[in-house]
Amino acid sequence: MTALTTPTHDATADTARHPSVDDSHAARVMAAFPGGSNGEFDLTPDLATAVAKGSGCRLWDMQGREMLDFSMGWGSALAGHAHPEIVAATAARLSLGTNFATVTDASLSLAETIIRLQPRRESKIRFCASGTEATMHCLRLARAFTGKRLALKFEGAYHGSNDEGVTSLFPSGKTPFPNPEPSSDGVHFADTIVAPFNDPDAAAHAIKSHARDLACVIVEPLHRCLAPAPGFLESLRAACDAAGVLLVFDEVVTGFRMAFGGAQERWGVPADLVAYGKALGGGMPIGAFVGRADVMDLAREARAGKTTYVWTASTLGGNPVSAAASLAALSIYARAGAYARLESLGEHFRERLRRVLRDTGHVGQVIGTGPLGQIIFSNLPVVDYRSTLAGDRAKARVMMLGLFRAGIFLNPMGTKLYLSLAHDEAAIEEFGRRLARVLGDLRDGVAHP
Repeated sequence: MTALTTPTHDATADTARHPSVDDSHAARVMAAFPGGSNGEFDLTPDLATAVAKGSGCRLWDMQGREMLDFSMGWGSALAGHAHPEIVAATAARLSLGTNFATVTDASLSLAETIIRLQPRRESKIRFCASGTEATMHCLRLARAFTGKRLALKFEGAYHGSNDEGVTSLFPSGKTPFPNPEPSSDGVHFADTIVAPFNDPDAAAHAIKSHARDLACVIVEPLHRCLAPAPGFLESLRAACDAAGVLLVFDEVVTGFRMAFGGAQERWGVPADLVAYGKALGGGMPIGAFVGRADVMDLAREARAGKTTYVWTASTLGGNPVSAAASLAALSIYARAGAYARLESLGEHFRERLRRVLRDTGHVGQVIGTGPLGQIIFSNLPVVDYRSTLAGDRAKARVMMLGLFRAGIFLNPMGTKLYLSLAHDEAAIEEFGRRLARVLGDLRDGVAHP
């Protein structure tokens, strides 16, 4: 894999510090963690690092090196790192006890807040500790409620580290639909079928053809960084209703990010079950699954051994510290102008990326909506996973590693870039200047093996 040399700054360039490898820290990280990360980051050994602290949209590693963050805890820190109100709410709750493994005053208030956001009048909720658990429980409930075994997902979608989540996550793009591909060894994928995102006819055909065995359709309403085509989510709702199939929204990314009511509010399509995580916790670990009361009531313990029953529980799910952090985060998101600001920042960010591509002479396009963006090095339309394969992924990898070397913290696997309420136009301009230097060097052949 290739990587860029450190870009050269002129006298007027910003003063962000570049990585200077600390062999002791890098060696410790590489020795302790497979690949030098807790998963997904896939940094080269010289870039292995450990973060010591964060504030706003910046963080500092163990060497004291400051980096501008466009990962934001994979989107969990939507209010920004160490937001004073979230810190205060968390600290105040700690002295009252950290976990009781049951409903608390904080988790009850949080539950009622989330339920009020649901478009369906009768909804119930349970908490867990992560988005992965939330999607897992949604799938289990859907299978139990319908008495059917199959789940349909869209190629390239990530639904957590459960089996369905990593099935056809980054497949070859050559397997005929609806057949799945495992993207990890050790997973069971026989109960998953796959369709292309943004193709309503293909999805409707798969749903109708497999209706006898299909329990649910699970979809990221914003598919990684791809927005749904007009009418696509509505067509899924209609096809599911016609076939007696449940529609599950994975709102771990879109929840509280696309709108206060998430994707259901933004695109006006109700789901039967919804999974939440990431931004819900304001940086603290939490997950939640909410939906139709008749489906959620399958989890009532009184049903065990008597009728259809779904086991769900979580030792730390909805713990009072995470719930307090979540309530503080939601109060920040609910303020007037918060979503207009996120939308404006996202539009400015994506336009800045487009301008850098034009100015540096690279063929590519920028996808995303809301406070998200991603560069695809392709001039062909990008509407689903397979169309992203036309992009130059090797170049994207070099770019992302180059940005990391230039003091931008991000996931070099090439996935979405996250903005937060802590970002501003100056941070976006700073990102743009560093990206321009990285892509300028790449154009000029500075990259080396």
